[in-house]
Amino acid sequence: MTSGASPSRPGGGAYGGAMGAAHRSGPTGPTSLADLDRRLVACRACPRLVEWREEVAAVKRAAFADWTYWGRPVPGFGPPDARLLIVGLAPAAHGGNRTGRMFTGDRSGDVLYRALYELGLASQPTSVAADDGLRVYGVRVTAPVHCAPPANRPTPEERDTCRSWLVRELRLLRPTLRAVVVLGAYGWQAALPAFAEAGWAVPRPRPVFGHGARVTLAGTEGPLELFGCFHVSQRNTFTGRLTPEMLRDVLRTAAEAAGLPG
Repeated sequence: MTSGASPSRPGGGAYGGAMGAAHRSGPTGPTSLADLDRRLVACRACPRLVEWREEVAAVKRAAFADWTYWGRPVPGFGPPDARLLIVGLAPAAHGGNRTGRMFTGDRSGDVLYRALYELGLASQPTSVAADDGLRVYGVRVTAPVHCAPPANRPTPEERDTCRSWLVRELRLLRPTLRAVVVLGAYGWQAALPAFAEAGWAVPRPRPVFGHGARVTLAGTEGPLELFGCFHVSQRNTFTGRLTPEMLRDVLRTAAEAAGLPG
């Protein structure tokens, strides 16, 4: 992206408007992921998140003063027939909230997309802007919360309000989806109810998060293999709690379970 340019999204700048039509799925719900994404980016359901994401977009970080921030909910990224889904936490204030694409423009994204590239699941090892040419193969990247939260901490109410978007996304992916990697305990706890609501059988008691955890969820289109992985946060990667090798190992196993090369 050239400095100051807006990220490329269907409908461009029209998404700053009212929440009503965006947050409701309509009589039949979204018919495709592209339709879902168009509705999602206009959502204004959580006042605190709306205020924060727009304040960050207006004030900016000095290093990105020439950028036009996205400043809206960040949709998932990847093809509509993905076999592997990666679930994070929420967009970073000066990452996804700036660029308009999941895990793009921050160090967490650098770690994630390099690992995908090294496994043959991404076209390039970097993710700096929505128009940088990055493509992912058989993989979609999303989050249980689509707006950047203050201090990277959405409230339980915000998490639950945003769950409907993940449920709709999962339902649209269900025909092809075979494996999911959830990054971090927060994402794990937020995603399990969404899997249940989207039609998969989540065991009781609910599985406990752990790095390398693997759980099989039964579903009408076949089983879904669920994997836990430490989040690619700077705290985890800088301290060595999550190494590139550890991340690649989980992604490789998940890709194999999904029937993808890796």
